[in-house]
Amino acid sequence: MTSVSDAPVPGVITSEADPFRARLFGGLVASINERDYRDTTVADIVRHAKTSKRTFYAHFASKDDCLLELLDDDNIRTIAAIRAAVDPEADWHTQIEQAIDAYVAAIEAHPAITLAWIREFPALGQAARPVQRRGMGRFIDLLIDITSGPGFRAAGLPTVSRQTALILLGGLRELTAHTMEDGEEIRGITEAAVHACTGLISR
Repeated sequence: MTSVSDAPVPGVITSEADPFRARLFGGLVASINERDYRDTTVADIVRHAKTSKRTFYAHFASKDDCLLELLDDDNIRTIAAIRAAVDPEADWHTQIEQAIDAYVAAIEAHPAITLAWIREFPALGQAARPVQRRGMGRFIDLLIDITSGPGFRAAGLPTVSRQTALILLGGLRELTAHTMEDGEEIRGITEAAVHACTGLISR
């Protein structure tokens, strides 16, 4: 049987170039699932990862450092999944639906990581700010790239501005946070998210 630490963690980079880093990420996710992040210790992470504290500290300075790198990697993986799901030649409405479906699927695949973004990330203070800005910047670049493609040009729509993209993404993040904190199914945001994106982008 595949153990928690050996199983691939959805949304987490599992490159063979650094298998211990991937295992430690898996250990952190498993511990968050078990007892939430605030109650997680480095001992919990290495127990789930089936490795040692020495290995942990060879890769990360602290538990918070491990979380920040996990969230940064998750952001990269989520954006890559959305890019892969969107057909730039498709009708622009279809592209928005494809992007939102991929976003929702990424959250469904790793809810513990998403909840860590929502609940724990703000408490990390200034250390979290660069990760937050990089993550939002990647999403803004993604939205600009999508709306610059042939499907949007065929509809006569201009590329979305960075300001509009930030408004749209900030609203989507808050909708995601409220939905998950209320214990509702994340799939339920799909229709509202598609309508919001369509309305902002078409204007």
